[in-house]
Amino acid sequence: MESRVFLPVIHVRGTFYQVGYDVGHTFKNMIEELVQESKFLNDELLPAYNTEAGQKIYNDTVTLMKQKFPYYVNELQGISDGSQVPFFKLMLLHIDSMILEGSSSGSHLSGNGCSSIMCNHENVVLGHTEDAFPAAHNHLYVVHADITEKCGRRERFSSLCYAGHLPGFCMNINEHGLVYTINIIEPVHVHNNKTPRHFLTRAMLSARNLVDAQAILRDRGTGSAHGFCVNMSFMNQEGLILFHSAEVGPAENNESQLSILTVSPGESHARCNKYLRLKIDEDANGLAVLSSDGRHRVMDRIGSPTTIDEVIDLLSNDEDPDYPIYRRGTEKDIVLTIATGIFDFNRREWRLYSDNAKNTKPIAVFSMNM
Repeated sequence: MESRVFLPVIHVRGTFYQVGYDVGHTFKNMIEELVQESKFLNDELLPAYNTEAGQKIYNDTVTLMKQKFPYYVNELQGISDGSQVPFFKLMLLHIDSMILEGSSSGSHLSGNGCSSIMCNHENVVLGHTEDAFPAAHNHLYVVHADITEKCGRRERFSSLCYAGHLPGFCMNINEHGLVYTINIIEPVHVHNNKTPRHFLTRAMLSARNLVDAQAILRDRGTGSAHGFCVNMSFMNQEGLILFHSAEVGPAENNESQLSILTVSPGESHARCNKYLRLKIDEDANGLAVLSSDGRHRVMDRIGSPTTIDEVIDLLSNDEDPDYPIYRRGTEKDIVLTIATGIFDFNRREWRLYSDNAKNTKPIAVFSMNM
């Protein structure tokens, strides 16, 4: 499957709804294609939605999100109106596996992969592979947004997005100097009356500092329905650069489970799609865990990177025949690496690659200064 030779980019300004509408209108064909080709949506989410239990979960979740995150619901409505793709189909992609009966993440079609490396040495780098099922291949774009509501609420950010999805779920920068990537994690049990992870990762684009980020991820009063990890740094903070790897687990006592590891100068940290600190049950035979174990074995054997070239080499490594870090679909692992991102803090550049970064030039380079 060939990668794109260009990366669609949009610069947009307006309200949350207007920005969503312009993104949807601009990438209408791409969004339609992703919705049509998504096996997860068509084979699992839609059949679940067409049950009495699924309808209740959907309606309850939409009501809850309108209360907690009305701006982001408006943004998603704008994407729907602009693309003319029904809102409920886009919302189902954000509700994800929580609508599946039994509230289990047992689907083999949900979620993506992704490997992230935080390198805090003389070269300060956050590297990330965006791994996804084949339907998402060639269905990515970058949104540079400047959002202002009449009430004064404002967000400015740059985000790599899956077609039809809210920003915040892949690789991201905001005006406050926050740089972050997302690794999904699939716990055995997913709640169906909590906040979908897509809305929490979208809310991260508003974070001004680590205190804000922790509050967003804890989501007190509700908590996350799913599992995921945020790898982040606030590059404009005073003093030395720090990275933080925040594992988020399904809610307990109406707030997300949360464990944050700080990566200080002189340290590196790599992670894939499994919990390394939180004690939460995962499907040991699931693709996310098996692939993560395989990728971590390669990372452990090679050792922690200390330079930007070593980060690129590690994220480009495809030597494991079953579960490579740079994923191109194997008999055991059908997931593809569809983009690689290198956030170079020394040069303040975000470089995106549509193919293996070790062998190609970046398809796009963006400033990390906003």
